[in-house]
Amino acid sequence: MRVRRALLSVADKTGLVPFARALHELEVELISTGGTARDLHSAQIPVLEVSALTGFPELLDGRVKTLHPKVHAAILARRDKPYHIEQLEHHGVKPIDMVVCNLYPFEAAVARRAPHEEVIENIDIGGVTLLRSAAKNGDQVAVVTSPGSYEALAKEMREHGGDLSPETLTALVAEAFALTARYDAAIVAYLSLQRAAAKGEAFPPILSLSASKVMDLRYGENPQQKAALYSYPGIREPSLVHATIHQGKALSFNNILDMDSALALLREFADDTAVVILKHTTPCGVGRDAKPAVAYERALSTDPMSAFGGIVGCSVEVDGPLAEAITASFKEAVLAPSFTKEALAALKKKPNMRVVEVPNWREPADPREWDVKKVVGGILAQERNLALEGAEHKAVTKRKPTEEETRAMRFALKIAKHMKSNAIVFAREFETVGLGAGQMSRVDAVKVAAMKALKPTKGCVIGSDAFFPFRDGVDEAAKAGITAIIQPGGSIRDGEVIQAADEHGMAMVFTGVRHLRH
Repeated sequence: MRVRRALLSVADKTGLVPFARALHELEVELISTGGTARDLHSAQIPVLEVSALTGFPELLDGRVKTLHPKVHAAILARRDKPYHIEQLEHHGVKPIDMVVCNLYPFEAAVARRAPHEEVIENIDIGGVTLLRSAAKNGDQVAVVTSPGSYEALAKEMREHGGDLSPETLTALVAEAFALTARYDAAIVAYLSLQRAAAKGEAFPPILSLSASKVMDLRYGENPQQKAALYSYPGIREPSLVHATIHQGKALSFNNILDMDSALALLREFADDTAVVILKHTTPCGVGRDAKPAVAYERALSTDPMSAFGGIVGCSVEVDGPLAEAITASFKEAVLAPSFTKEALAALKKKPNMRVVEVPNWREPADPREWDVKKVVGGILAQERNLALEGAEHKAVTKRKPTEEETRAMRFALKIAKHMKSNAIVFAREFETVGLGAGQMSRVDAVKVAAMKALKPTKGCVIGSDAFFPFRDGVDEAAKAGITAIIQPGGSIRDGEVIQAADEHGMAMVFTGVRHLRH
């Protein structure tokens, strides 16, 4: 398909002038609107303004520019239907062979939380209409939506006398409809949330999810499964979607899941220096210390066998000593807000290990980012679990916890919140000692934590993600020398559980907030 006339109307002007100049050198007549036309005039590239083409000025502060039969008939006419061409000639309309268009930055306006009126003004009308017209006629009209395509298209046209292949046109059509679909989904999502908020509802009646591919992954949960990472529009909370990858093998599905879990756990230590080690999205060791390398050794000592091949996350910048310690054994990835030059140099000893930087992760969580899980035939959506303790936080036993026990319990609770349920954490103030996760009964979780402990458990505290349904878990904790327990409470047998703690001389605190994690 030969390109002889092109309409250019873009909000994102990246690469516009070089591409327009390339089209002009290929003897393509250029038509343009508003700011796009001004940029081309400034670059001394000949361009016909749309108002001159239609004989009609732009109206309503530019809301109406390209919505005219002389534009859309020129795009939609079928070149293989003589009567279409006859109608164009009768009305003095010349065909348009290429539409270069991207849309008002609606998602960016939402992401920066612009006023509602400004967000609405960033809903593109003419641009979407141009794209749909061109894409519908996409086997005869090139519809170009991405500045990233300009160079390749110009190269193809130079090599083929201004022509574009059917394969290229087909790919451009798919990109155009993908863009308009995502754009409309973003509008629906925004307006649905506005409607729900006005009614005092947490969730909108329509949940519209549209995402753009960030990258293909090495594989899914298993090598026989293909996988990819996508990003949601309008969400700008620092995350793995926006991470910088310094080195290592390509990421797999499991790497992303594990690092996302590590980042969620690190958020609990935003005001602290902590190192976490995770395996299969579950913590297998957490340590705290002013020196990151010491914090790492404390985390590693909890369960070095499980830590083999795990994910290391650090709440502060990774320095040289920590990097040297990490490279002493096999780890899949290291995640941190930043890395010193010495750390990056040391980590190169393990070239396959992923080194991933997520800066500014201490920024507040975006409330529009829900926890979404797929089930057969539908989707489950819930708010993220961002709370730790509730207003009901209180000591319920005869013996009250010491200050040291309180600090240790809150440390343990932060970790239990991010473990697979049922979850029990044995801990001291600066390190985990034994972890029992993913058990079908809470007493078994206590037993597993005691069994996994490599250090003495006497004097440790317990953090529990949910209530103790029976006293047996407390009795098992007493055998391990536990002195204090923090849990949400709420069982019909809370009285029996408190009595067991009193019998063993334990302190027990109720938080009023459960943290089950399936």
